Amino acid sequence: VMKLNPQQAPLYGDSVITVQLTEEDKVEDDVVFYLVFTGSTVQHCTSTRKINPGSLETISPGHDCCETVKVALCASREGHPVLVVAEESFQFVQDEAYDAAQFLATCAGNQQALNFTRFLDRSRPPAADVDFLDEKVALAFRHLKLPAEWNVLGADQSLSENIPRETLMHFAVRLGLLRLTWFLLQQPGGRGALSIHNNEGATPVSLALERGYQKLHQLLTEEGAREPDSWSTLSHTVHSGDYSVKHHRGLDVYLLTAEA
Repeated sequence: VMKLNPQQAPLYGDSVITVQLTEEDKVEDDVVFYLVFTGSTVQHCTSTRKINPGSLETISPGHDCCETVKVALCASREGHPVLVVAEESFQFVQDEAYDAAQFLATCAGNQQALNFTRFLDRSRPPAADVDFLDEKVALAFRHLKLPAEWNVLGADQSLSENIPRETLMHFAVRLGLLRLTWFLLQQPGGRGALSIHNNEGATPVSLALERGYQKLHQLLTEEGAREPDSWSTLSHTVHSGDYSVKHHRGLDVYLLTAEA
């Protein structure tokens, strides 16, 4: 038996899972461990890194639906067949960050909803909470299957740039959400949103300046600005197609996903 901690992860994945090995699985250095997650339609394989002789660490994959899956711990050694040494179940769940990303995605052009996000801002969450929010909502947003016609400015593209209004970009910048801002910049309408004034005449760019968010301001104004450092705490796709491969630089863990 192995112990997984935690025993569940949000649908968008990217959270750290610790694997406690039993006495008999604590083995020589030349054994490589993998975790195989088998869902109803997709299967994931993740590499692991050893923390100490009795425990491993890996990154949870992003999954396609809320369900309980089987996890097999596999051991491989050069010249030997791959062995399944333990099995456990694991749950993928939809959390608040996922709900928040879905809400934001659907209210891209909805002024009432966007004004609600301004109301939220008055409570000014502490910096640690903002960082947590930024990471989780950016991960969840990235995992959403956004429709092909989705746009940062909402569905009504006939609105001219001169009509003052709130945008998702104002929301992300006002809270200082670096990762989410970077994600939105890459989406249709992301760059266009930078020059839109709200009812007070503020653009996302002027908001970043006014709030003293230097890194964010650079991200929005510098030619060829690079992804923010904090983006590297998320895993990145290195191959996509029939199967996808992601790499988490922080833990140096690879995640392979394919149809089961």
